[in-house]
Amino acid sequence: MTYWRFLLLAELGMTRENPRVRRTAELILRRWSEKGADLLGGPDSEICVTGNSVRALVRLGYLDHPLVRRSVDWIVRTQKSDGGWYCWPARSGSLDCWEGLAALAEIPDGSRDGSVRQSVERGAEFYLRRQLKKEGKTPYPPWFRIHYPNHYYYDLLVGLRVLTRLGYGSDPRLRPALRWLLGKRRRDGTWAIDADHPDLDAEHGGYAFDEGPVWPFRLEPPNEPSRLATVEALSVLSRVGRA
Repeated sequence: MTYWRFLLLAELGMTRENPRVRRTAELILRRWSEKGADLLGGPDSEICVTGNSVRALVRLGYLDHPLVRRSVDWIVRTQKSDGGWYCWPARSGSLDCWEGLAALAEIPDGSRDGSVRQSVERGAEFYLRRQLKKEGKTPYPPWFRIHYPNHYYYDLLVGLRVLTRLGYGSDPRLRPALRWLLGKRRRDGTWAIDADHPDLDAEHGGYAFDEGPVWPFRLEPPNEPSRLATVEALSVLSRVGRA
Protein backbone atom coordinates (compact mmCIF):
# COMPACT_ATOMS: atom_id res chain seq x y z
CA MET A 1 0.00 0.00 0.00
CA THR A 2 2.95 2.35 0.57
CA TYR A 3 3.81 2.24 -3.14
CA TRP A 4 0.32 3.26 -4.31
CA ARG A 5 0.20 6.19 -1.93
CA PHE A 6 3.69 7.20 -2.99
CA LEU A 7 2.54 7.34 -6.64
CA LEU A 8 -0.53 9.33 -5.70
CA LEU A 9 1.40 11.91 -3.65
CA ALA A 10 3.60 12.56 -6.68
CA GLU A 11 0.51 12.90 -8.88
CA LEU A 12 -0.96 15.45 -6.48
CA GLY A 13 2.10 17.72 -6.71
CA MET A 14 4.14 16.83 -3.65
CA THR A 15 7.94 17.01 -3.81
CA ARG A 16 10.85 15.84 -1.68
CA GLU A 17 10.82 19.24 0.02
CA ASN A 18 8.23 17.69 2.32
CA PRO A 19 10.18 15.61 4.89
CA ARG A 20 7.61 12.81 5.06
CA VAL A 21 7.40 12.51 1.27
CA ARG A 22 11.20 12.54 1.04
CA ARG A 23 11.44 9.77 3.61
CA THR A 24 9.01 7.62 1.63
CA ALA A 25 10.74 8.29 -1.71
CA GLU A 26 14.13 7.41 -0.28
CA LEU A 27 12.69 4.27 1.28
CA ILE A 28 11.41 3.24 -2.15
CA LEU A 29 14.78 3.97 -3.76
CA ARG A 30 16.65 2.10 -1.06
CA ARG A 31 14.41 -0.96 -1.35
CA TRP A 32 14.75 -0.99 -5.14
CA SER A 33 18.52 -0.62 -4.85
CA GLU A 34 19.00 -3.28 -2.17
CA LYS A 35 16.56 -5.97 -3.21
CA GLY A 36 14.78 -5.07 -6.40
CA ALA A 37 17.28 -3.37 -8.65
CA ASP A 38 16.63 -5.94 -11.35
CA LEU A 39 12.97 -4.96 -11.22
CA LEU A 40 13.65 -1.26 -11.90
CA GLY A 41 15.67 -0.70 -15.04
CA GLY A 42 17.15 -4.20 -14.87
CA PRO A 43 16.67 -7.53 -16.66
CA ASP A 44 13.46 -8.36 -14.77
CA SER A 45 11.85 -4.93 -15.21
CA GLU A 46 8.45 -4.41 -16.73
CA ILE A 47 7.16 -1.14 -18.11
CA CYS A 48 4.24 -0.61 -15.72
CA VAL A 49 6.35 -0.68 -12.54
CA THR A 50 9.37 1.07 -14.06
CA GLY A 51 7.33 3.74 -15.84
CA ASN A 52 5.17 4.50 -12.82
CA SER A 53 8.20 4.66 -10.53
CA VAL A 54 10.20 6.93 -12.84
CA ARG A 55 7.23 9.25 -13.37
CA ALA A 56 6.75 9.63 -9.63
CA LEU A 57 10.43 9.99 -8.75
CA VAL A 58 11.04 12.62 -11.43
CA ARG A 59 8.04 14.59 -10.19
CA LEU A 60 9.41 14.38 -6.66
CA GLY A 61 12.82 15.69 -7.73
CA TYR A 62 14.96 12.57 -8.20
CA LEU A 63 15.75 12.76 -11.93
CA ASP A 64 19.50 12.69 -11.25
CA HIS A 65 19.43 9.63 -9.00
CA PRO A 66 21.49 6.83 -10.64
CA LEU A 67 18.65 4.31 -10.39
CA VAL A 68 16.24 6.73 -12.05
CA ARG A 69 18.73 7.49 -14.84
CA ARG A 70 19.26 3.77 -15.41
CA SER A 71 15.51 3.26 -15.54
CA VAL A 72 15.07 6.06 -18.11
CA ASP A 73 17.68 4.35 -20.28
CA TRP A 74 15.81 1.06 -19.89
CA ILE A 75 12.51 2.67 -20.97
CA VAL A 76 14.15 4.04 -24.11
CA ARG A 77 15.93 0.78 -24.85
CA THR A 78 12.85 -1.42 -24.52
CA GLN A 79 10.56 0.67 -26.73
CA LYS A 80 9.07 -1.46 -29.50
CA SER A 81 9.75 -0.89 -33.17
CA ASP A 82 6.26 0.61 -33.62
CA GLY A 83 6.94 3.21 -30.91
CA GLY A 84 4.88 1.65 -28.14
CA TRP A 85 5.69 -0.48 -25.10
CA TYR A 86 4.37 -3.78 -23.80
CA CYS A 87 4.53 -5.39 -20.36
CA TRP A 88 5.62 -8.84 -21.61
CA PRO A 89 7.67 -10.09 -24.55
CA ALA A 90 5.93 -8.89 -27.70
CA ARG A 91 6.79 -7.45 -31.08
CA SER A 92 4.41 -4.50 -30.85
CA GLY A 93 3.23 -2.01 -28.26
CA SER A 94 -0.16 -1.45 -26.62
CA LEU A 95 -2.09 1.69 -25.70
CA ASP A 96 -2.46 0.18 -22.24
CA CYS A 97 1.30 0.55 -21.66
CA TRP A 98 1.19 4.33 -21.37
CA GLU A 99 3.60 4.45 -18.43
CA GLY A 100 6.75 4.59 -20.57
CA LEU A 101 5.74 7.71 -22.48
CA ALA A 102 4.26 9.30 -19.34
CA ALA A 103 7.57 8.84 -17.52
CA LEU A 104 9.55 10.46 -20.32
CA ALA A 105 7.02 13.32 -20.43
CA GLU A 106 7.99 14.27 -16.87
CA ILE A 107 11.62 14.91 -17.83
CA PRO A 108 12.03 18.66 -18.45
CA ASP A 109 12.65 19.43 -22.09
CA GLY A 110 16.10 20.84 -21.37
CA SER A 111 17.11 17.63 -19.58
CA ARG A 112 16.17 15.26 -22.43
CA ASP A 113 19.09 13.91 -24.39
CA GLY A 114 18.83 12.87 -28.03
CA SER A 115 17.73 9.32 -27.28
CA VAL A 116 14.93 10.48 -24.97
CA ARG A 117 13.74 13.06 -27.50
CA GLN A 118 13.61 10.45 -30.22
CA SER A 119 11.80 8.02 -27.94
CA VAL A 120 9.22 10.69 -27.06
CA GLU A 121 8.60 11.47 -30.73
CA ARG A 122 8.17 7.79 -31.61
CA GLY A 123 5.94 7.17 -28.60
CA ALA A 124 3.73 10.17 -29.35
CA GLU A 125 3.35 9.05 -32.95
CA PHE A 126 2.33 5.58 -31.73
CA TYR A 127 -0.62 7.13 -29.84
CA LEU A 128 -1.51 9.71 -32.46
CA ARG A 129 -1.68 7.11 -35.25
CA ARG A 130 -4.30 5.32 -33.15
CA GLN A 131 -6.12 8.53 -32.15
CA LEU A 132 -5.56 7.36 -28.53
CA LYS A 133 -8.25 4.69 -28.88
CA LYS A 134 -7.91 2.47 -31.97
CA GLU A 135 -6.55 -0.92 -31.04
CA GLY A 136 -8.08 -4.31 -31.67
CA LYS A 137 -11.16 -5.21 -33.64
CA THR A 138 -13.71 -3.67 -31.27
CA PRO A 139 -13.61 -0.61 -28.97
CA TYR A 140 -12.55 -1.43 -25.41
CA PRO A 141 -15.19 0.13 -23.09
CA PRO A 142 -12.96 0.91 -20.05
CA TRP A 143 -10.83 3.20 -22.22
CA PHE A 144 -13.91 5.40 -22.65
CA ARG A 145 -14.56 5.76 -18.92
CA ILE A 146 -12.77 8.31 -16.72
CA HIS A 147 -10.91 6.95 -13.66
CA TYR A 148 -8.76 8.39 -10.89
CA PRO A 149 -6.24 7.40 -9.71
CA ASN A 150 -5.08 5.49 -12.79
CA HIS A 151 -2.00 3.66 -11.55
CA TYR A 152 -1.67 0.85 -14.15
CA TYR A 153 -4.81 1.53 -16.15
CA TYR A 154 -5.33 3.54 -19.33
CA ASP A 155 -8.23 5.66 -20.55
CA LEU A 156 -8.56 8.46 -23.11
CA LEU A 157 -8.07 11.18 -20.50
CA VAL A 158 -4.71 9.59 -19.63
CA GLY A 159 -3.73 9.69 -23.29
CA LEU A 160 -4.81 13.32 -23.64
CA ARG A 161 -2.96 14.32 -20.50
CA VAL A 162 0.32 12.81 -21.67
CA LEU A 163 0.14 13.99 -25.29
CA THR A 164 -0.84 17.56 -24.42
CA ARG A 165 1.89 17.76 -21.77
CA LEU A 166 4.33 16.80 -24.51
CA GLY A 167 3.12 19.66 -26.71
CA TYR A 168 0.92 17.80 -29.20
CA GLY A 169 -2.27 19.69 -28.37
CA SER A 170 -2.65 21.08 -31.90
CA ASP A 171 -2.30 17.72 -33.67
CA PRO A 172 -5.59 17.07 -35.53
CA ARG A 173 -5.46 13.39 -34.64
CA LEU A 174 -6.38 14.34 -31.06
CA ARG A 175 -9.72 15.79 -32.15
CA PRO A 176 -11.82 12.61 -31.72
CA ALA A 177 -10.52 12.17 -28.16
CA LEU A 178 -11.11 15.85 -27.42
CA ARG A 179 -14.70 15.57 -28.67
CA TRP A 180 -15.11 12.59 -26.35
CA LEU A 181 -13.77 14.65 -23.44
CA LEU A 182 -16.08 17.58 -24.15
CA GLY A 183 -18.98 15.16 -24.44
CA LYS A 184 -18.22 13.92 -20.91
CA ARG A 185 -18.67 17.38 -19.41
CA ARG A 186 -21.67 17.68 -17.12
CA ARG A 187 -24.26 20.43 -17.30
CA ASP A 188 -22.73 22.10 -14.26
CA GLY A 189 -19.37 22.34 -16.08
CA THR A 190 -17.65 19.55 -14.16
CA TRP A 191 -16.51 16.06 -15.07
CA ALA A 192 -17.22 12.88 -13.11
CA ILE A 193 -15.21 9.75 -12.45
CA ASP A 194 -17.08 7.01 -14.29
CA ALA A 195 -15.68 3.97 -12.47
CA ASP A 196 -13.17 2.96 -9.83
CA HIS A 197 -9.97 1.20 -10.76
CA PRO A 198 -9.77 -1.67 -11.20
CA ASP A 199 -12.80 -1.28 -13.47
CA LEU A 200 -14.76 -4.39 -12.47
CA ASP A 201 -17.86 -3.94 -14.60
CA ALA A 202 -17.45 -7.17 -16.57
CA GLU A 203 -20.76 -6.64 -18.36
CA HIS A 204 -19.28 -3.58 -20.05
CA GLY A 205 -15.84 -4.96 -20.85
CA GLY A 206 -14.20 -4.58 -17.47
CA TYR A 207 -11.23 -6.41 -16.01
CA ALA A 208 -11.56 -9.99 -14.80
CA PHE A 209 -9.74 -11.41 -11.79
CA ASP A 210 -9.29 -15.09 -11.11
CA GLU A 211 -8.70 -14.49 -7.43
CA GLY A 212 -10.35 -12.04 -5.08
CA PRO A 213 -11.60 -10.17 -3.30
CA VAL A 214 -10.57 -6.84 -4.83
CA TRP A 215 -11.07 -3.48 -3.12
CA PRO A 216 -10.90 -0.51 -5.50
CA PHE A 217 -8.73 2.49 -4.58
CA ARG A 218 -11.29 5.30 -4.32
CA LEU A 219 -10.70 9.00 -3.64
CA GLU A 220 -14.05 10.32 -4.89
CA PRO A 221 -17.34 8.53 -5.60
CA PRO A 222 -18.12 7.70 -9.24
CA ASN A 223 -20.88 9.52 -11.13
CA GLU A 224 -20.64 12.65 -8.98
CA PRO A 225 -18.89 15.97 -9.73
CA SER A 226 -15.19 15.22 -9.31
CA ARG A 227 -12.56 17.80 -8.44
CA LEU A 228 -9.79 15.47 -9.64
CA ALA A 229 -11.36 14.61 -13.01
CA THR A 230 -12.36 18.23 -13.57
CA VAL A 231 -8.85 19.54 -12.91
CA GLU A 232 -7.39 16.95 -15.29
CA ALA A 233 -9.92 17.75 -18.02
CA LEU A 234 -9.55 21.52 -17.70
CA SER A 235 -5.76 21.20 -17.73
CA VAL A 236 -5.94 19.27 -21.01
CA LEU A 237 -8.27 21.85 -22.57
CA SER A 238 -6.06 24.71 -21.37
CA ARG A 239 -2.99 23.18 -23.00
CA VAL A 240 -4.94 22.58 -26.23
CA GLY A 241 -6.07 26.21 -26.19
CA ARG A 242 -2.50 27.43 -25.79
CA ALA A 243 -1.36 25.15 -28.62
